[in-house]
Amino acid sequence: MAGVNRPERTYDRSWDEIEEMLDLAEERAAEWRGWFEECKANGDREGMKEAARNYKALEGVVKTLRWVLGEIGVDHPLE
Repeated sequence: MAGVNRPERTYDRSWDEIEEMLDLAEERAAEWRGWFEECKANGDREGMKEAARNYKALEGVVKTLRWVLGEIGVDHPLE
């Protein structure tokens, strides 16, 4: 893209680091999903909104990392 300043990238992340990040993102998504269910049971609508927002964000992170790793069956994350 002409005229766009791109950040400097080192491309030095290992596949193991990416796999670890995927594991962590999946764990955190599960925690937010659990928090959503707890808030739902307690009638806490604000808590439900926060948990849903964070869960959906992590869902995108998980899909993107799976795509980066070339996981079979994972579509492009922006489609």
